[in-house]
Amino acid sequence: MWWKHTLGIVTASVLLVLGVLLNPFAVEAESLHWGFQKGSNEKQAQAGSAFDQLLKKYGAYYKGSPDEKIIYLTFDNGYENGNTIPILDTLKKEKVPATFFLTGHYLNSATDLVKRMVNEGHEIGNHSYGHPNMANLTEARMKEEWEKFDKLLNEKTGIKKTQFVRPPAGVFSESLLAYGNELGYRHMFWSVAFVDWHADKPQGKEYSYNHLMNQLHPGAIILMHTVSPDNSGALPDFIRDAKKKGYSFGSLESLVLDNEETPLSFHLQPGPL
Repeated sequence: MWWKHTLGIVTASVLLVLGVLLNPFAVEAESLHWGFQKGSNEKQAQAGSAFDQLLKKYGAYYKGSPDEKIIYLTFDNGYENGNTIPILDTLKKEKVPATFFLTGHYLNSATDLVKRMVNEGHEIGNHSYGHPNMANLTEARMKEEWEKFDKLLNEKTGIKKTQFVRPPAGVFSESLLAYGNELGYRHMFWSVAFVDWHADKPQGKEYSYNHLMNQLHPGAIILMHTVSPDNSGALPDFIRDAKKKGYSFGSLESLVLDNEETPLSFHLQPGPL
């Protein structure tokens, strides 16, 4: 009967509303997928007011100031594919800092490269230990993923704790941001990205270079994956040409310190390993 169907819909709606009223944090568990309108002509990328307000609430970032031509390079490393050494060589030659968001697998399988990152002054970000969908985890499992990574990083490098985290695949939730803050972590998203994670489908360095230059804008937090030979090939020309346009390169820690008096947490880099 039609009225039974209607009654069912009404009942389900009432239960949903009651559930939200009784548990105001229930909606926070909803998975969110990071995304934005790409920047062009050196105009900043835009994620929209909802994401802007949400990230600001929890001290998260995806870009810096629109008034300063500063770029923040970040790399996600899930496994080593032979391209990180030339990337590190370029960063060293050009005196450019970067943040490497690593997984537990990378810490174990590429320990020497991790030590080189630290010794050369780069930041290590926490990309979780096992690269799960963080938004689907309980708080206990969230904590385990972040702290298990930090424990292993400490064993390998002496760094006690990471301060920047990045959710795998850009899937997150408000509760993830909030609980990360409770544990002293700050989420870092990005405002420049492109499809560059297919290690078996290289398209040439011009592919990466063009994407980077076309999306370039003040305050850009750039995400690249180190598995791509396109990125390691494009990086030298991109850095030099961005500098010619008047851009400089900063660290994520400097981004936070330039915008806030009291960052969530600090970690002291150890001496040479």
